[in-house]
Amino acid sequence: MIAPLNHVEAVPRRVRATLGGITVLDTVHALYVWEWPNYPQYYIPLEDVGPGVLVDEKHAEELGRGTAWRHGLRAGGLSRPGAAHVYTDNAVAGVAGTVRFAWEALDSWFEEDEEVFVHPRNPYTRVDALRSTRTVRIELQGVVLAESSALVMVFETGLPTRYYFDREVVNFEHLVPSDTVSSCPYKGNTSSYWSVAIDGAVHADLAWAYAFPTRQLLPILGLIAFYNEKVDVIVD
Repeated sequence: MIAPLNHVEAVPRRVRATLGGITVLDTVHALYVWEWPNYPQYYIPLEDVGPGVLVDEKHAEELGRGTAWRHGLRAGGLSRPGAAHVYTDNAVAGVAGTVRFAWEALDSWFEEDEEVFVHPRNPYTRVDALRSTRTVRIELQGVVLAESSALVMVFETGLPTRYYFDREVVNFEHLVPSDTVSSCPYKGNTSSYWSVAIDGAVHADLAWAYAFPTRQLLPILGLIAFYNEKVDVIVD
């Protein structure tokens, strides 16, 4: 499901977030609000924000969901100016009296007791990691980078299938370690990235792995995937 702009619905899970080691919000009444169609943001009831956390900056803004007063955050000895907006009665239905926090302004977010990365997970997105005996080969400029008939396929709503390979079937002769790190709300933080070097040309950050994936994606632990869009994928 791609939700319409400004669609609002209740979050059935407890939501918490921290800053400087302090819990700044803790609620079982959060809202999902779709500011754009692909995934929602959390909106938090004002009464579920910790005392003294919000610093009123005395500035009203007209945003896509109505009028909101801009606030800074202060917790654990840290300050985050302009990191929250408190919505007034002049807002889309259900949003008045809630706070929209800038995701990156907080150190960590949790649904129940599991950390959430990048942005809230879309409740209408499905991500499955399935073992498969289909033969899949990854090539670039005619060079085979990986081939296997025992791999894990990751199916994520709206995205291409990703193929995760055991390391023993990956051609490390052409892989160059990279310092890149990326995050995914459904898989967690990557632990490794590799560029691919062929005939003196380096193709940046074409492969990655998760050493500590989220619980739901444990089948990909330690396996290596390649960007379908940047390599040739042959599936039997």
